[in-house]
Amino acid sequence: MLFPLFLSLLVSSAIATEEGMSGAVLVPSTSRGVYTPAGLLHLRFIVNVCLSLSLSLSESALPRLTDIKAAEAFIDSAEVVVIGFFEGEDSHGYKELVEAAKRVDTVPAALCTEKEVWADLNITSDTITIFRKADNSQENLVLAEAKKVETDGLVNFITINEVRYITEYNQVSAVGLFHSEVKSHLLLLVNRGSKEYTELKDRLRALAPEFTGKFLFVLVNGALKSNSRSLGYFGLKTRDLPRVGIYDGHSDRKWLLPEGDISTERVREFCQSFLRGDLKEVKEAGEEAKTEL
Repeated sequence: MLFPLFLSLLVSSAIATEEGMSGAVLVPSTSRGVYTPAGLLHLRFIVNVCLSLSLSLSESALPRLTDIKAAEAFIDSAEVVVIGFFEGEDSHGYKELVEAAKRVDTVPAALCTEKEVWADLNITSDTITIFRKADNSQENLVLAEAKKVETDGLVNFITINEVRYITEYNQVSAVGLFHSEVKSHLLLLVNRGSKEYTELKDRLRALAPEFTGKFLFVLVNGALKSNSRSLGYFGLKTRDLPRVGIYDGHSDRKWLLPEGDISTERVREFCQSFLRGDLKEVKEAGEEAKTEL
């Protein structure tokens, strides 16, 4: 944004200086590292070209993935990425994806027209795909099957499916979380703004990759009134936080990690105890006054 503005101002300055010195000799001077009016004419031309190129890039360009290696590197470059597989720039949905990518700048986006890459990723027609590391998911929006493709709709598609190693729970992210094939959730229930908030979030995010495909790690901000129902589901109130719980979507059961230090080791063992089946005989959180494992 600032680069095109700077160039535009530079052009105006160059033109104004040129007009004010119209009678001068038009030759460039390099002895002092500055330009005379002739140099300004050259500068005007160069800046106009650069400005045009800059605006073109900022308004329409996304990275192009030209082979399988480039596609794999791009997919591996972030927790969530989106790739538009199109026959060409005139394809249905192309312009809408470019615009949507500008509005969701937290998710890297790229384009691919190479059929070799399509085949490697099981793409058979124009498709917009979200790749996620948290659950090894590939969410495909096949454009031929879409009744209508609009920028707002693509923004929703991307944000709903922006499931990360630790995803903050809200009405939008809930759709993507519960749509995932991974039905077990490790929940960090904590009040945003508390002294331990950032530390705990970072700690569990670092642990999450160990349980890829087994758990989705979810952050529930207990300071939000809209999350009071989620806390109540575990028999908790805001004053009880921070706590860690597990929700199993297959059995619709839930458990709490006993109060104490929320260390990496304790949370790891809590997850493993669930995977081993050790929690099946333990009373659920919220069943009685004693809500813990």
